[in-house]
Amino acid sequence: MQAIVHQLGELFLQAVPTVLTILLFYFILRALFFKPLLQVMAERDSRTVGADQSSVAAQAAANRKVKQYQQALEQARGGVYAEQEAARRRVLEERAAEIKEARRKAAGEVSAAKVRVAAELAAARRDVQATVAQLSAEIARRILEAPPRPGAPAREAR
Repeated sequence: MQAIVHQLGELFLQAVPTVLTILLFYFILRALFFKPLLQVMAERDSRTVGADQSSVAAQAAANRKVKQYQQALEQARGGVYAEQEAARRRVLEERAAEIKEARRKAAGEVSAAKVRVAAELAAARRDVQATVAQLSAEIARRILEAPPRPGAPAREAR
């Protein structure tokens, strides 16, 4: 058994330089390769996370600006609609006033025409009344003076 232990001891003694070489390479690679590589990967992760965070922040800011724009647009539309409604009301009021004035003028003209027609009718009646007596006298005179026509029946007095 002692021989096995002695062989194991020699094996370990022969393995010591290999272990030391591997440890040396590990520390050299860690210092020169893995440490910068891990720093670069950490920096890349922080940049991507930072870029993600900044993109989320930019998107939130853009959404806020879109909402502000939409609110401003709605307010502007409301203002335009209010102005249009006020202008429409003014036009309707002006139209109503013009119609009322036209009706008043038309009513005045109609009443003036009625008065004029009534006056003309009264004048025509007076003229007819004045000439009725003359015309009836003239008709009676012509009828009485007219000689009887031959072959016409004789007039009888009534």
